[in-house]
Amino acid sequence: MLTFIVRRSLWTVLVMFAITVLVFVIFFKIPGIDPARQIAGRNPSPQILTAIRHEFGLDRPFPVQYALMMKKMFISRDLMSYSTSTKVIPEIAAAAPATLSLVFGAALIWVVVAIAMGVAAAVLRGTILDPLLMIIALIGISMPVFWLGEVVNLVTQSRLHHSFLFSWVPPLGYTSFTQSPVGWFKGLFFPWITLSILYIGFYARVLRANLLEIQNEDYVRTARAKGLTERRVLLRHVLRTSMITFVSLFGLDFGVLVGGGALLTEVVFAIHGVGFLTYQSLTNLDLPVIMATVVYGAFFIVLANTLVDIAYAGLDPRVRPA
Repeated sequence: MLTFIVRRSLWTVLVMFAITVLVFVIFFKIPGIDPARQIAGRNPSPQILTAIRHEFGLDRPFPVQYALMMKKMFISRDLMSYSTSTKVIPEIAAAAPATLSLVFGAALIWVVVAIAMGVAAAVLRGTILDPLLMIIALIGISMPVFWLGEVVNLVTQSRLHHSFLFSWVPPLGYTSFTQSPVGWFKGLFFPWITLSILYIGFYARVLRANLLEIQNEDYVRTARAKGLTERRVLLRHVLRTSMITFVSLFGLDFGVLVGGGALLTEVVFAIHGVGFLTYQSLTNLDLPVIMATVVYGAFFIVLANTLVDIAYAGLDPRVRPA
């Protein structure tokens, strides 16, 4: 298992290096595009363009340009946004806690509820509750996040805000946990619910399908023949194997959301996280911020994929190296 972890970690480093090279080539080496003008933002002066070309070494060989950019992003962390005159990396670091808070809370909700719904639907197969739970899951999958978020805001921030049900809901925005744990929880409660509903429905349906498929495997029938209780068979044998697909999907989805995939939820609820920062940079055509957020997102996706592979090896020893 240790050999597998080391090998997978080395591949992660190699993939991240390849991603940074690819991102640099896309942003800086596309024919017909002046990277200095892209970095400078809207309506730059000739003096700014000259300064950018000198600062980023755009008149020097490709390896030197790449090395200077990586130095600015990962070592000196002084990559500047010429649109806002701020340092990009500290700006992303300041936005990351909001995104992590949003995604961690939503992930906890969707994992717990999806497992409960999937197991309940599989155990109650043949009863009215099975199709009822799956219909509820399908409704959750069908509702776009931005639409659901606007409906939640309409109810909690406008129409029923002064009622006893929603009078506790704070204005849109993000309150850090260190500033006020209670305010942090209140401000993120409905964004958590909104973001998790889509994944609850999808994961519940996936888990139910896997549970029903694995119940017919030979080793499950053997476990029953040995006299094990249905509860032990379900938890020890059926659910554990069914969680392989669940864990694989969760790791990838979690990485995407942390990397900026929660953009719509952050914009709707005015949470100034990485997704919101990406949205603003795209609106302003702020190339340094866009490039940094792309690398940031890729890092979390690759890291999540690595952790999923390691968890997969723990659940299924067959994937480990001999």
